[in-house]
Amino acid sequence: MTGETPRGRWYGRTDWVGRLNTPLRTFVQTETGSARVVLVAAVAALAWANLHVSSYESMWGTPFSVQLGDWRVSHDLRTWVNSGLMTFFFLVIGLELRRDFDLGELRERRRVTLPLLAGIGGILLPIAIYLGFNAGEPTAAGWGVVMATDTALALGMLAVLGPRFSDRLRGFLLTVSVVDDLIVIAVLAIAYPEHPSPTALLVAAGIFGVVLLVRASGVRWGPVYALLGVAAWLAVSESGVDPVVVGLVMGLLTYAYAPGRSELQRASEMFRLFREQPTPQLARSARSGLASALSPNERLQHIYHPWASYLVVPLFALANVGIVIDGELLARAATSPVTLGVVMAYVVGKPAGIAVASYLLTRLSRDRFRPPVGWAAVIGVGTISGIGFTIALLIATHALDGPALDQAKLGIIVATIGASVVTWLVFRVAALLPPARRARALLGAAEGIVDLMVPVDPERDHVRGPHEAPVTVVEYGDFECPYCGQAEPVVRELLTDFANIRYVWRHLPLTDVHPHAQLAAEAAEAAGEQHAFWEMHDLLLDHQDSLDPADVLGYAGQLGLDLDRFREHLATRKGRDRIAEDVDSADLSDVSGTPTFFINGRRHHGAYDIEALSAAVKAAFASAKLRPEYRREPGHRHEDGPQG
Repeated sequence: MTGETPRGRWYGRTDWVGRLNTPLRTFVQTETGSARVVLVAAVAALAWANLHVSSYESMWGTPFSVQLGDWRVSHDLRTWVNSGLMTFFFLVIGLELRRDFDLGELRERRRVTLPLLAGIGGILLPIAIYLGFNAGEPTAAGWGVVMATDTALALGMLAVLGPRFSDRLRGFLLTVSVVDDLIVIAVLAIAYPEHPSPTALLVAAGIFGVVLLVRASGVRWGPVYALLGVAAWLAVSESGVDPVVVGLVMGLLTYAYAPGRSELQRASEMFRLFREQPTPQLARSARSGLASALSPNERLQHIYHPWASYLVVPLFALANVGIVIDGELLARAATSPVTLGVVMAYVVGKPAGIAVASYLLTRLSRDRFRPPVGWAAVIGVGTISGIGFTIALLIATHALDGPALDQAKLGIIVATIGASVVTWLVFRVAALLPPARRARALLGAAEGIVDLMVPVDPERDHVRGPHEAPVTVVEYGDFECPYCGQAEPVVRELLTDFANIRYVWRHLPLTDVHPHAQLAAEAAEAAGEQHAFWEMHDLLLDHQDSLDPADVLGYAGQLGLDLDRFREHLATRKGRDRIAEDVDSADLSDVSGTPTFFINGRRHHGAYDIEALSAAVKAAFASAKLRPEYRREPGHRHEDGPQG
């Protein structure tokens, strides 16, 4: 990390996670808790409506107006929640999709094709099923209800029901569901407008044009974009289109990028100046420097994601799920084309549409386009995508009314439960397969994106473990970084538990905050010249508070090195170029803090405790076994997990 932290205090997070608060793991962990809150809100809405329906309807039907002079906007509370607060939910969806385009799997554009077509397949087949039940009926207008996937709830349920090492699985679900959301927004705008006004739409388009111009001019001041966003929301609202589209568009327009070392060093310098002279002016400069090191996408997600997950979506469920479930409704629903169409579309149509579209594209392209996961996982993504809940309810309120709306809501609730049960069954069956078949069924054989731009070279890199091991763990570290010191015992335990992995250390001395880091790195290289790199590496991390020149000379003597040769190496700075090469390789891989881990070329996001790293290594072993060149080497200890 770039900040000073006592050695005894354990945060258990990599610096990357500290800077990039929206990686998929963090997103999913937040959604797991949010899913529980949404379910509680849904149950509360049902209980409220069935105990006292008049108070439920009168509460959400209460008018609320905002007036400024002669200008006035008035809606009931349910509409303010559905079209107002839900804008923030779609803002988060747009931010996450943009982050995935800029930093995630979708930054390699060819990977967009299959999730895009799978998402479309998961829309068209459910629509066809719904229309098959409702052909010729007025309720056929509700075809849009069965299109969407509730991204937040589906990810939360997948975290509970899916396999443990399933980042690619969750990434695939996220991409497919966001494709659904994009199309749903378009459908809301085109198929279900209320009193459409082309003039207001042109005004909204002009405002978005101003947003693009302001962004192109380099303006980063949030209130400017907030004001333009409010103006766009009002214009779209007047156009008759559901204004939640504004949130999605604003999110998609917000760049995501990893902070560079130069920006972090500049922020450190500003903070150092404030530390030396704590004045209001320098405090403002320090805050500005820290904020400028982060992308707007990250900062907005940090602000709005918890509110959207724990307040907006649960409020939406509370305002919309409440229906009176009595014998009459159940009797009608049992034969209702609306209820049956919704349930069959989501529980059968969604998984079938996603799986068939993925299979056809894979076969027709002769494996040029293939899912990033195995086929059992593709089916699991399809079944969990049958959770339409929030978005389905939103469209239902636009497309249907009266008894048909209640029947659709009941169908959405039943489909959510049914999709969850079927997903559990899919992954339960997959778990019963033999390990090799299970790995292929869940992980597939598609190559993932490589984040480590400079591959490991055993002739050059410092390597611990077998050079031909199927799993490689690379750490960019700083000998004075307290977080690297905290990670070191975990790495040693990892090397003990897993024999058939190789561990690589690359230098990234953060000299702006750790004054002894460069000297320590050069001391390790000087010891390496005498074939004692790892011994010096261990001593330096064990004595991070004692890294002065006299200290490192003492460590060299403790190791029995030739001190004259060691001193000469340090005096002539022979290791400087070697360390600079590591730093350059870190820059190429967008590494700016320590410790940063890569496992088989993929950046490890999240905690670096033994449980998290072990799970990542196990997933890497499972993927490695699917490669044709992988062979289990005889004579090694158990490589898939700890002994015991």
